[in-house]
Amino acid sequence: MTHAPNTPDSSPANPKALYGGKSSRRVTVRDIAAAKARGEKWPMLTAYDAMTASVFDESGIPVLLVGDSMGNCHLGYESTVPVTMDEIAVLSAAVVRGTQRALVVADLPFGSYQEGPVQALRNATRLVKETGVGAIKLEGGERSAEQIKLLVEAGIPVMAHIGLTPQSVNAFGGYPVQGRGEEAAQQLLRDAKAVQDAGAFSVVLELVPAELAAEVTRTLHIPTVGIGAGQECDAQVLVWTDMAGMTSGRVPRFVKQYAQLRETLGEAARAFGADVVGGAYPAEEHAFH
Repeated sequence: MTHAPNTPDSSPANPKALYGGKSSRRVTVRDIAAAKARGEKWPMLTAYDAMTASVFDESGIPVLLVGDSMGNCHLGYESTVPVTMDEIAVLSAAVVRGTQRALVVADLPFGSYQEGPVQALRNATRLVKETGVGAIKLEGGERSAEQIKLLVEAGIPVMAHIGLTPQSVNAFGGYPVQGRGEEAAQQLLRDAKAVQDAGAFSVVLELVPAELAAEVTRTLHIPTVGIGAGQECDAQVLVWTDMAGMTSGRVPRFVKQYAQLRETLGEAARAFGADVVGGAYPAEEHAFH
């Protein structure tokens, strides 16, 4: 059954709506579950610093992900693999400080949970205690089910992530679409059910054929968050630097750019440079006497 985003309960005028609602308290995983029940779609963006996070929070974005995508777009790494717990912790705390309403979700980086549930609990507990995030995200379906189960039993909400899992870039040999073909599709469905059964409150579907993502969304009672997974997911997420046109060069096919901030910032920097060289800045109104 396809959700009906234009029903009265899911309209922006609904005070309980995740996006466009009237509540100023922190969004919780219960709000996420209620949105699924209403058939309400909602947006999620990444954030890596307090200032940017405050802009998205003030704009009503209900969920912010401190993703290990920081490796690519914030820290200068070639992939997410080098990102450390210390880096996630510092930036997660900044995003929490910059927000008042959004549910802040922090990624567990590569190497911080693959050893097993105990390692996952230790590192997830650190993020929750030190940074104040409201939930943790980790990659993997069936292979990560035990980690998810232990975290949830310990009281830590978990957002799962299946399909294309960027931390496995070396195993995948790149960033191919996942779930094509009957065998791969069945495995993705098993992964989705496994993370739901383990207690995840939502699951990210990355680079999954739209028809398969729609089937997963219909099958699960927890929300699906799509990124390159078609229109039928319950929510959509983008890396904010892609969304805002900060990323240089080619962007993935699924990205829609809503601004061209790289161009805007470049123009501002060039104008500043020209003013300094030409003596127009600082002017008299910028001086103290």
